Amino acid sequence: MSEHFTPVSTLGEFGIIQRMSDRLVDLPRSSGLIEGIGDDAAVYKVSEGTLHVITTDALIEGVHFDRTFIPMSFLGFKSISVNVSDVVAMNAKPLYATIALGIPRNMSVEMLDGLYDGIKMACKKYGMELVGGDTTTAHALYISITVVGEVAERDVVFRRGANVGDFLCVTGDVGGAYAGLKVLLDQRQALKDLGEDYEPDLEALQYVIQRQLRPNARLDMIEAFKKAGIRPTSMIDISDGIASEVHHIAIRSGVGATVRIPALPFDPETRLVADQFMDDIDAYALFGGEDYELLFTVDPSEVSKVDALEGVSVIGNIEEAARGVRAYSPETGLLPLHPAGYQHFDPNEVNPDDFDLPPSKNGAK
Repeated sequence: MSEHFTPVSTLGEFGIIQRMSDRLVDLPRSSGLIEGIGDDAAVYKVSEGTLHVITTDALIEGVHFDRTFIPMSFLGFKSISVNVSDVVAMNAKPLYATIALGIPRNMSVEMLDGLYDGIKMACKKYGMELVGGDTTTAHALYISITVVGEVAERDVVFRRGANVGDFLCVTGDVGGAYAGLKVLLDQRQALKDLGEDYEPDLEALQYVIQRQLRPNARLDMIEAFKKAGIRPTSMIDISDGIASEVHHIAIRSGVGATVRIPALPFDPETRLVADQFMDDIDAYALFGGEDYELLFTVDPSEVSKVDALEGVSVIGNIEEAARGVRAYSPETGLLPLHPAGYQHFDPNEVNPDDFDLPPSKNGAK
């Protein structure tokens, strides 16, 4: 046994992944492997012109969710969606899923049924089959999903394809999932403080709550891109916040980027929550995470096609690597944009409110 003890928190999530990659570098590599560690999913060839993508994500009670305020059906749905989102980020469609469940003894059969119902609803929505898995007892509820998807070799998109001059785009609206989390945590505290006098106040904020508890993977965008004749040059899903995801694209592609703060798209409910908590709404989008929208880049020749797509926003530009990753606001000009956000294994909780950002375009502070 080694006499040294180095806490994993000194590495952080991405440091651990890099360390694993470095230590496993000498393993045999299949001739059919196209992409291994370093993207949203691994990619390998199954036949001439056809690729499969494979991804695994785990949701752990006390780390990713709290059973006291997420219905089991929503949790089942979310566990599938977060994996499908990684497949979609490769411009692929999901085919099959397997599931490994760690089930605590304090979980009822009815709760388990609810979880299965949510998994079934998600599989139906995304047109995929659940084909196997494993179950075991555990100290807390543990859900690990593996999803396999398929894409034509000519259509696959990686994080590493962005070029200087490309436009940076995002689907849907952002920051809503973090807004939903803020509301749920606030209501949980109110329940603790008021006890029997507690009355839920959630009716006006159903959209952001659902963004947190029951997110949808943007599988619809795969067909939308195809119909519009758009092939993103790079793509990633937004699980850890725009700031983190832009850095992933920049590092893998060897480029820099500028995110234009006034262009970030927000739902009115997200704005309402930011106003209620007197927060900077831009931090919700940049550092909040769990939106599961798609962040992608396109060649300048295709930006008019992007503009024609409903619910897609151009939020920045890809630039030379020497410029780094920056945020632009008319009030502050250009500022470095650091890849902060939710980091596993970090002993210090990252709070988007702690970051000094350019003022938001609607003045929410």
